[in-house]
Amino acid sequence: MAVIAIYSAKGGVGKTTIAANLAWHASQEAGRNTLLWDLDAAGGAGFLYNVEPVANRGSAMFSRKQDPEDLMWETGYPNLDLLPADASMQQLDTQLTQIGKKRQISKLTDKLGKGYDRIILDCPPGINELSAQVVRSAEIVIVPLPPSPLSSRAFDLVAQEIKRLGKNAPSILPVFSMVDRRRKLHREAVEAQSKWPCLSYSTLTEQCAVRHQPLGAFAASSEPATQFSALWKAIDRKLARR
Repeated sequence: MAVIAIYSAKGGVGKTTIAANLAWHASQEAGRNTLLWDLDAAGGAGFLYNVEPVANRGSAMFSRKQDPEDLMWETGYPNLDLLPADASMQQLDTQLTQIGKKRQISKLTDKLGKGYDRIILDCPPGINELSAQVVRSAEIVIVPLPPSPLSSRAFDLVAQEIKRLGKNAPSILPVFSMVDRRRKLHREAVEAQSKWPCLSYSTLTEQCAVRHQPLGAFAASSEPATQFSALWKAIDRKLARR
């Protein structure tokens, strides 16, 4: 089992869309038994898979008052389950701080990992106790960043947070997101870091939220779906080397 976190200190960089699509490729293309775990109270990952949890019980799993397996949803795609977020998780960072256990996320992923090959975490933005626990639990951290100075600064903050873990630090993979090559700033940023994976801006990608489906389900041969496929393969290769 491996845990892949999609995380950035900055919001609005495409984390949820990336997490939802990578989960689809992990489960459908690679055949991995996959869990997509939404840790963001906004519940975007659930929305993209047309899942609206009825009960606000998500936060209870962190204090062991709720079995996370009771909150799981089947997505309708083979090998792919979803653990959705809900409004009760708005204060999750404060809750984890109050509990005082620094590896609560790791313990939950270890428990859930008995039934899955891959757990993909869709993380809220920010640098706090939740992000620290996510980083400690992950084998690899995917950091999306649109080509801009503010995004680069956010990436540096995440990289510093991860480096503090020393030899136990997960791998880190920066990914350019929402790239528009018609824009000079975007072209220059991509050329300066030509080895980083790149996800182009596309109206098809925006359709994921409209259709409540990942790209591979309705536009498998499109350029953005091909880019997500290539990104998943790069992640799998990186995991194989750990």
